[in-house]
Amino acid sequence: MTEIVSPHIARPRILVLGVQPAAVPFRIVEIDGQVVGEARTVVDVLEAAAAYGITVHDLDDPDVVRWVGGDKFTWTLH
Repeated sequence: MTEIVSPHIARPRILVLGVQPAAVPFRIVEIDGQVVGEARTVVDVLEAAAAYGITVHDLDDPDVVRWVGGDKFTWTLH
């Protein structure tokens, strides 16, 4: 019997959603599937992670952080 090898699909603990329109745009941050707050800068993401005991060494590591609708440099609507 042949088994299908599935690619590894990372489910990172931190999910940063796309930019939300507001007077000061923000991104919603989820940790372990729960909304934990809003981020207006990458520092806010790091502080939220630290509050949940997560040390982030590389913001570009998709196994740690998933950026939706942009990357760590995307903080305004285009």
